Amino acid sequence: MTFPQLSPMQTTNPELPWHRVGRLDELAKRELQSLTVGGREVALSCKHGKFGAIAGRCPHAGGPLGDGVLEGESIQCPWHGWSFNRCDGASSRGYPVAVASFELKEEGGDLWVRFDTATPAKTPQHEPHALTRPVRREPGPVRVFGISTTGMDAESPRYSTSEDLLDVALGHARESLGCETKLINLSELKFKHCEGYYSKAAPACTWPCTLTQMDDEDELEPVYEALVHWADVVLVATPIRWGAASSLYFKMAERMNCIQNQLTLNDVALIQNKVASFIITGGQDNVQGVAGQMLAFFSELGFTFPQFPFVAHSRGWTAEDMENNVRFVQTDEHLREGARELVTRAVTTAAALLAAGEQGKRVARGGSKASAAKA
Repeated sequence: MTFPQLSPMQTTNPELPWHRVGRLDELAKRELQSLTVGGREVALSCKHGKFGAIAGRCPHAGGPLGDGVLEGESIQCPWHGWSFNRCDGASSRGYPVAVASFELKEEGGDLWVRFDTATPAKTPQHEPHALTRPVRREPGPVRVFGISTTGMDAESPRYSTSEDLLDVALGHARESLGCETKLINLSELKFKHCEGYYSKAAPACTWPCTLTQMDDEDELEPVYEALVHWADVVLVATPIRWGAASSLYFKMAERMNCIQNQLTLNDVALIQNKVASFIITGGQDNVQGVAGQMLAFFSELGFTFPQFPFVAHSRGWTAEDMENNVRFVQTDEHLREGARELVTRAVTTAAALLAAGEQGKRVARGGSKASAAKA
């Protein structure tokens, strides 16, 4: 699309709604900038002496295009990387989406823009993501979701003490307590690290996670589905790695930002009347430190905890003979009974919350989210 370039000798038709943008020589000093003209946000670019003007907000999540990056003839959104031609607003990747573009002219050393002849925007045409549906618990027995965060090679699996006790707990919930159960091993999922969209701008962190929306190969969606829409009880099992939970646990936790940030951005608690408990095992110590982090994090998501919300096992810092640690966990009935009692307490707590009928009630703010929502 070519915009008309009028010489300074040409006059402006007073009947046309032109808006002065600014002096040409000043505007040309920046390749890309965000401006408000006539009450409209505009992403103004200038390359090789040619100006382009498109709508200032990305149709994906509202990112400020004028604060993005100019690459060739394309403006890349600073939030999630959507890209548009700087002059006609079309998707630079050929997608059926576009932002409005505006007619420009140069006159008397000034740049002018008009909006009534803008090329129309094309918004993304797709069904809302399944995870965005309202959170409504369907009738049925208490549902227990287990997450194993032990990292291992699926082609050469090994024994995991934390995963073994998780299996014991889930089996007890299913066979003795009449619960529905699901298990996900994070080591079997391919999912990306959190890319810190919230650090770019708070609204850039979306629900569901932007990576889940944009990357068909990201496999964390079943975890989101179970946590938010399916489970009443969540059991998280982790080994102790150098005094902390496993790296897979933290990789998953970072991707839970999109759940917790809904409180900050929209005053929406996606997690309500759900219970979390933990199984922590390792050859090294620091059980309380690992449990403390997990309790704080899941409380920030909105989970409730039963009395004594974790069971743990550690043989201490000097116990480097892991074959003995494995043998101990495999044969110790006290640990297995502890896992069964843990899930019983969690299920009892969840059943009480469900019976109270508090689903959907606004949760009072506390902790780090005690301030009002920002959006």
